[in-house]
Amino acid sequence: MTPSDDIATFAAPPYPGTPLADAALLEALWRVVAAEGWRGATIEAIAAEAGVSAAGLRARFPIRALLLARHASVVDRVVIDGTIPDGGGSPRERVFDVLMRRFDALQPGRAGILRLMEELPRDPLTALAIVPLLPVSMARMAEAAGIAADGALGAVRVNGMAGVWLAAMRAWRKDDSVDLSATMAALDKALDRAEGLARSLRLPDGDRMTLTAEPIQP
Repeated sequence: MTPSDDIATFAAPPYPGTPLADAALLEALWRVVAAEGWRGATIEAIAAEAGVSAAGLRARFPIRALLLARHASVVDRVVIDGTIPDGGGSPRERVFDVLMRRFDALQPGRAGILRLMEELPRDPLTALAIVPLLPVSMARMAEAAGIAADGALGAVRVNGMAGVWLAAMRAWRKDDSVDLSATMAALDKALDRAEGLARSLRLPDGDRMTLTAEPIQP
């Protein structure tokens, strides 16, 4: 066994808690996208990379956008499963922690995700398919941070978190550091701006930026 083989054998799985078949499929998805682009990431190419039958893959995911939805769901679940209930800290600190861990969960597919993001402006149909995934994920992240995401006010909070996420995402796309330090700094600044906006709108201290709201009651 070579040193690289040893590292590969004992490295942590990219999507902990996910069925091995699904984890392998998502890894294959992003390898193909990174190499061939989204246009070249056909069901047949992804199936071949994952070592599964194209017919079986197509039966489960009739359109490729469903693979993207599955990835988003898996990433959300990784973050939720890694969240310590009643972990303490301020709402802002909990939001920061949850969103940074979501960026960490994106890292295994980084090359493919970046290429997909580069191609989205030229693929409006895929972009439209992805757009609805963001508020769903942000609602899950809000709840993981102990922030209520239901009702009319919850929707506003989710939109606020989505804005913070997208601002930090711009930094993540360029951040090739091991510790994602530039992404952390951008996320911190985005939270500052959001809180500043909340103060200018005279939102109460208990609901700054519509993220630091009343926590979810057990």
